[in-house]
Amino acid sequence: MSLKNRRENGVDQLMMSNIISEWFYLYNKDIYHFLVYYIGSTDVEDLVQEVFIRAIKGFDTYQKKSSPKTWLFSIARNVGIDEIRKRKRLRMKQMMWSRDEQTGKETPEEILQLNEDNKLLYQAIQSLKANYRDVIILRGIKELSVAETASILSWNENKVRTTYHRALKSLQQGRGEYLYEKE
Repeated sequence: MSLKNRRENGVDQLMMSNIISEWFYLYNKDIYHFLVYYIGSTDVEDLVQEVFIRAIKGFDTYQKKSSPKTWLFSIARNVGIDEIRKRKRLRMKQMMWSRDEQTGKETPEEILQLNEDNKLLYQAIQSLKANYRDVIILRGIKELSVAETASILSWNENKVRTTYHRALKSLQQGRGEYLYEKE
């Protein structure tokens, strides 16, 4: 590699690093909140970092067809899916080793962190099927547009609208069940 190529490559790396740093500053809280709702846990700081690490690694694949925010949400969704799969595998292993242990229960400290309304909402969202959960978090909680949500989920806009409507109905029914159980 010539000196000129190495210099250009170094400049490109520096520009990419600056861009990702700026995106982190702008969007890390949005990604954090998305993952909290998606995973159903407040312990997602490592996952937020993973999103931006993947963004750095895949920066060359970023196409400017969508905004950086929607691209990062797509990455966050994939990170969330991977984490849920990882947790399910871990739970299965734990269940196989000790059937008497109850796994997946939140600690009292985690429960106290969330106020009662949010806890019920988290439980209701977690009870939804994956497509409903995705669209509720992106449209209802993160308030992304139909177009942005369609881009992130690789759906058409009509599917986003229809699924969102159905998910809201399901969520309302689910919240009612959680409220009824608590009374």
